[in-house]
Amino acid sequence: MRIAVLCSQIRVEEKLLFQAFERRGVLVERLDPRTQAFRLDGPRVPYDVVLDRSIRYGHSLYVLHVLESQGVRCINRAAVVATCGDKALTSLALLRAGVPTPPTVLAFTPESALTAIETLGYPAVLKPVVGSWGRLVARVNDRDAAEAVLEDRATLGDWHHQVFYVQAYVPKPGRDIRAFVVGDEPICAIYRTSEHWITNTARGGRASRCPVEGPIGDLAVRAARAVGGGVLAVDIVEAPDGRLFVLEVNHAMEFRNSIEPTGVDIPGCIVDYVLRVARGEVP
Repeated sequence: MRIAVLCSQIRVEEKLLFQAFERRGVLVERLDPRTQAFRLDGPRVPYDVVLDRSIRYGHSLYVLHVLESQGVRCINRAAVVATCGDKALTSLALLRAGVPTPPTVLAFTPESALTAIETLGYPAVLKPVVGSWGRLVARVNDRDAAEAVLEDRATLGDWHHQVFYVQAYVPKPGRDIRAFVVGDEPICAIYRTSEHWITNTARGGRASRCPVEGPIGDLAVRAARAVGGGVLAVDIVEAPDGRLFVLEVNHAMEFRNSIEPTGVDIPGCIVDYVLRVARGEVP
């Protein structure tokens, strides 16, 4: 069997994955979309399984569509990446599956977005529909802040900045939860704690072990199934009354800061799942 990792950039996570393959005696290749051209009518790319680790949403999405059209099994599938890479599509998938997620509104002009924010109530959270690492995520606490942020978004050139994704703010207890799901198994979870309301580890949040057994793991698996399953990270927040809400599901997540606090070999779990797919053990 031939396995490739789709990535344009080798981060710590990709190095750990290549090392995990090597420890299992499996030779894998790197498929860099920046150096490839893919003919839509063939010839077939010579891989049985491709693990997507590209940080470029557009590159991943189109390459995976081409590979799947040629019969290559992809992790994650193009449909999963399309859903997870777009917050609006993720929210719709969660709602269809009955997974609790904060009230969310889509608007397409600053005026209608302002109305949506005031309907949800302050504070509210404004996010780009496409983006990661907490970039361009804004909590607006009053009308003046909302008008300023919306005016700023309206001047940005990309189409997705003209789609205003407004979500009710959940006053979390200084932390949120990231749970990792591989296949149908919640393998581990971390708390991400910060004095700032954005708790991403990429923005300075501190990682500590969170028990994944019970409601958190169950909710993470439900969210992963809602978007199509695979190798995913589910972001969860705790409301003051103890209810859990899913914010996002991530398809090419970082995990370097989660290995030590959880004690779980996350890259090893991912590689073992890829090998089960390659052997035909996963439908």
